[in-house]
Amino acid sequence: MTSPSLEVRATDYHTAGEPFRIVTAGAPDLPGTSVADRRVGAIASEQAQRIRQLLCHEPRGHADMYGCFVAPPDDAGADLGVLFWHKDGFSTACGHGTIALATWAAETGLVATDPDGVTDLRIDVPSGRVTAMVRRAAGDVVDVTFRNVPSFVLHRGAAVETSRGTVRVDVSFGGAIYASLPAAAVGLTVRAENVGELTAIGREIKWAVQNAGLAEHPTDPRLSGCYGTMLFDDDGDTPEAADGAAGRSAGGSAGGSAGGGAGGAADTRAAGPFQRSITVFADGEVDRSPCGSGTSARMALLHADGRLGPGRVFTHDSIIGTRFTAVVSGEVTAGDRPAIITDVTGCAFRTGEHHFVLDPRDAVGTGFVLR
Repeated sequence: MTSPSLEVRATDYHTAGEPFRIVTAGAPDLPGTSVADRRVGAIASEQAQRIRQLLCHEPRGHADMYGCFVAPPDDAGADLGVLFWHKDGFSTACGHGTIALATWAAETGLVATDPDGVTDLRIDVPSGRVTAMVRRAAGDVVDVTFRNVPSFVLHRGAAVETSRGTVRVDVSFGGAIYASLPAAAVGLTVRAENVGELTAIGREIKWAVQNAGLAEHPTDPRLSGCYGTMLFDDDGDTPEAADGAAGRSAGGSAGGSAGGGAGGAADTRAAGPFQRSITVFADGEVDRSPCGSGTSARMALLHADGRLGPGRVFTHDSIIGTRFTAVVSGEVTAGDRPAIITDVTGCAFRTGEHHFVLDPRDAVGTGFVLR
């Protein structure tokens, strides 16, 4: 029997329905002094791209697959680093992936966590260092709250031309850059039966924003580029927001002490905005979750509008009805811009263990994408 040319092992999770494939053996060499540098290197690496394609493309993946390579952290101040990938390349941030990765790290014992409390895990991602606050009860992971890098507004009401006419979009950063607009602005609602039309117009808007130069990061060009479009329905403020946050963890202090549960803090939170959204990212991929970094980007806009002050809960549902809840945990500046720190909470669950093989006789090779 001919020996396989490539073998990769992975553990799969989903966060609010969105897949996340964690490579546990067979990852490529990722040289560099930081996670951000390793991402640049991975983009240029034939080996890294080959493995990414193998795991994302059919027949081993699908057009909306997501996953990561675990990497060393930038320094001893973090527990681990991560490079996120999808069918079209390597992203700068991934909230649902951070939640899944932290759950995996806790469940496998890679990082020691309190079996009946909250433990802070510090994770270096290409956009910076985030904190994942893992809440466990009787040894089970209940949920994870990730404290993101600063989120801020880039543009308001920018006009872009589409096949549905001129639309105005808001552009904001939440670890990656997103364009936002109400689904009603293009004559749609965020419902599963509209996913084809939502995907098409979301993809169109993403590239229009990108090509118009509206997605330039103000301080780090490695973070530039419109990652996706978020089309949303807004149901105003609802008591569901407060209910959905009940028992959620605010985690440790911003300085990072482990522990610090929700306790009475969650009970005093007020209802805030409730929205349903679809995130169309990369080149026409659809996020099944509410999108973690996109949630932060939406929060920057809601905060700027005066709708999401401290203590108010943002309830964010996906197109399939899964949910993240989130709060503003701090107000900061990013360069010369006002920015916020966001805490986004969700749950991840293990779905499988995989041993992938590429037979050198296989003419399909690393696979294909069929929409």
